[in-house]
Amino acid sequence: MCGIVGYVGRREGRSSVQEVLLAGLAKLEYRGYDSAGISVIADERIEAVRAVGNLSALRAKLDGASTGGAVALAERPATTGIGHTRWATHGRVSEENAHPHYDTGNRVHVVVNGIVENYMALKDRLTAHGSVFTSETDAEVIAHLIAELYAGDLVEAVRSAYAQLEGHYAFVAMSLDEPDLLVGARKECPLIVGRGEGEQFVASAVPAFLAETRRVQYVENGELVVLRPEGVTIMTAAGEAVERPEHTVDWDQETAEKGGYETFMLKEIHEQADAVADAISDRTARGDGVNLAEEGALDEAVLKDVRRIVIVACGTSYHAGLIGRYAIEEWARVPVEMDIASEYRYRNAVIGPGDLVLGITQSGETADTLAAMRLARERGARVLAVTNVMGSQATRDSDGVLFTRAGLEIGVAATKTFLCQVAVMYLLALRMAELRGTLPPARLTELVSEVKRLPHCIDEVLAGVDEQVKPIADAYWQSDFFLYIGRHVGLPVALEGALKLKEISYIATDAYAAGEMKHGPIALLDDSTPVVCVATDSPVLEKVVSNMQEVRARGARVIALATAGNEQIARQADAVITLPAIDWMLQPMLAVIPLQVLAYEIARRRSLNVDQPRNLAKTVTVE
Repeated sequence: MCGIVGYVGRREGRSSVQEVLLAGLAKLEYRGYDSAGISVIADERIEAVRAVGNLSALRAKLDGASTGGAVALAERPATTGIGHTRWATHGRVSEENAHPHYDTGNRVHVVVNGIVENYMALKDRLTAHGSVFTSETDAEVIAHLIAELYAGDLVEAVRSAYAQLEGHYAFVAMSLDEPDLLVGARKECPLIVGRGEGEQFVASAVPAFLAETRRVQYVENGELVVLRPEGVTIMTAAGEAVERPEHTVDWDQETAEKGGYETFMLKEIHEQADAVADAISDRTARGDGVNLAEEGALDEAVLKDVRRIVIVACGTSYHAGLIGRYAIEEWARVPVEMDIASEYRYRNAVIGPGDLVLGITQSGETADTLAAMRLARERGARVLAVTNVMGSQATRDSDGVLFTRAGLEIGVAATKTFLCQVAVMYLLALRMAELRGTLPPARLTELVSEVKRLPHCIDEVLAGVDEQVKPIADAYWQSDFFLYIGRHVGLPVALEGALKLKEISYIATDAYAAGEMKHGPIALLDDSTPVVCVATDSPVLEKVVSNMQEVRARGARVIALATAGNEQIARQADAVITLPAIDWMLQPMLAVIPLQVLAYEIARRRSLNVDQPRNLAKTVTVE
């Protein structure tokens, strides 16, 4: 969820590109970042200035306030520049890992969003050819690769480099040898052009240049873009020019920050495919297994030999942990206990050496989860944090960390952070299975392939979700009670769906294991009760269908989530939401999305503030 901004131009009265870049980066701060930097070409020189922290730290560095050796770039005219705000994935938060990155000869500079999956193979080859790397990142490889391919034509060098890169990313490159030129490329990460007179802009989101121009062109997946002061050319990866109309955006700044969506929550729901791709892509790159050997990761000997796992978490993170429990037990054959962190911290828990405690906390600052992690560590257990925020307290209170890489989430109700937590739990389960030899190699390869399909399946769900969900919201938004039911991995989906409806629509909602209905909750049903049933394909589907029949026999209205192609479910339900077919253990990643949207649509019909629901905070730092 990093931010890119680029500028090239010779407009009269534009004295410095530095302020254009800094102003653009300031408008992308809502995306979240931990370091920032810019590069400019001026006076036949190309220079980068980078800083850890927010943009004030970068400004101080530029002004020479933090170090006497900093260069005040604003004092020199500049025509071309790129800027970046980084949310760390590969490599710790440091100035060396901040963007822009550049080649050994300091002639090609790049800013990059996303992940380069095959960076290690490229890095090894480039190092053998003489490239000297200065960071821990995957992004730096792009600068060295373009430089190696450069033969006087930056466009052709970028096009050739693009053909060798694997992953999902967007980048913008510039070269000292062609100072009035920027070249960008997009593969599954956004890149947008802002058109001006005698100047052009490129960015990862419209807010970066909205103060300068409202004329935009959209770069599509698999395309390159060439920007010169006099104009813009968009082309295919094969080098063929593409005609692309201009659009005029009439957004205000707040709408621009939301990417044109009406709320941050809706924007973040639609960012889920990209967020999950960030979480999994490089970690599944080899195809026949999972690589978790990133910075801060736990010693894998612990994963191989652990005798028991205890997961502690709160709220949405607790539901992600429940899905993780099923996956770890199914694939890695390790016993897993799941506990609410606020309860675990006050139990006289039996925990110690040989045990592994997983603390799942989106912010890394959740008080109850941190307390539970500290308790476990004091008693001799190893602790692994699953969090979204580098440098958070959870990263300091643990023996290892798995980062979820979801980027900044502004809406209080968790959406993309939940999916990324679940994705990371799947990766952990598969890596443990690989280390412990509990899955046949062919089955492991099959599951890794299915995990790699998740971002595309999420996109497919999002493409059709409104058509399926809005009529259901129209029918039931005035209901005063909902029941959600599911079995096995469908239970955490039901719990999470119910939580979303409670927290943003304020409707009394219950969620139960479907087999528990007859032990009490069935008494709540009448002919006005909507019951959401998670009925995706699984070994327990027949049991779920039986529970649906029990519900219908009491007159309640059944809303079912079903895997595409299963005609049986439609005969048992009043409304069906279909999901793409994928391995049954991975279905929760898809099934929860329509429930997020259902809660959203009902809350909007009730004229409620979905981004800031009453009584709730994004990070719970007290008991």
